[in-house]
Amino acid sequence: MTLAPRAVVVHRRTELDDLLGRHGTLQQAAFFLAGRGRTLDAVQARHDAQLAALAAASAAIPLDWRRGQVEREDLSRFVFGAEDIVVAVGQDGLVANVAKYLDGQTVVGVNPDPDRNPGVLVPHGPAEIGRVLPKAGATSAQIQSRTMVHAELDDGQTLSALNEIYVGHPSHQSARYRIATHDGAVERHSSSGVLIGSGTGATGWCRSVWRERASEMVLPKPNKQQLCWFVREAWPSPATGTDHTEGLLEGRQQLSIIAESDLVVFGDGIESDSLSLSWGQQVMITVSPRRLRLLV
Repeated sequence: MTLAPRAVVVHRRTELDDLLGRHGTLQQAAFFLAGRGRTLDAVQARHDAQLAALAAASAAIPLDWRRGQVEREDLSRFVFGAEDIVVAVGQDGLVANVAKYLDGQTVVGVNPDPDRNPGVLVPHGPAEIGRVLPKAGATSAQIQSRTMVHAELDDGQTLSALNEIYVGHPSHQSARYRIATHDGAVERHSSSGVLIGSGTGATGWCRSVWRERASEMVLPKPNKQQLCWFVREAWPSPATGTDHTEGLLEGRQQLSIIAESDLVVFGDGIESDSLSLSWGQQVMITVSPRRLRLLV
């Protein structure tokens, strides 16, 4: 017997939720904001838009489908099924947050606030969800496949990310390591860390680094089996170099980083879900075997 699809609605706490959690009441939250020259109006409007989008998503789920709901902070403890359709209601970053926990499930991105959010990964407005969600489980669904980044430590621990993976020191100290590129070059670095990004991430943090250094490298596209990597602020010294600070990885090519200080590896800005390296450990970065399946 084939199970009916389960629509899993993913969302995150709003700014108003956080304010109430910190201050207890609307009055106290309003007093806190007033002291900083702000009012509750805009915060309340964004909260109401989020609630309306969640209600629209819930109402759009076909009656014969199963249902589930999870907040972003609980994603690491939530078990997704192979037949799930993931409905991400929020900003583009929410899709990146959930992508690392998926393995082939289709994602439907819902943008509750098109005036503020670009909507690259959440292209559907709340009014559209009733039309597009039932199509998500069909074989004829228009799916955009996006490349992800994969990190694997020499002890077998792994981590995936949609935008980028960061390898650097756990604090603001210089990260010390040896980097080995896919073409055999090896260099010792002291830097602010290494960014390895997909084509999706090439529109964000990686693009900022790319633009700042006026790099002539062509950034990857979201659907290409290709990654870009950048060393941030490499420091030249008698023991460390700056010759190998950017490049591309294609197909099965890998970038290796061997720790010569404590290092941390995390993806898409989620520092709470990370891997740790001690001196001598190695992390290998490649194109992930997983891909984000985004309903367009």
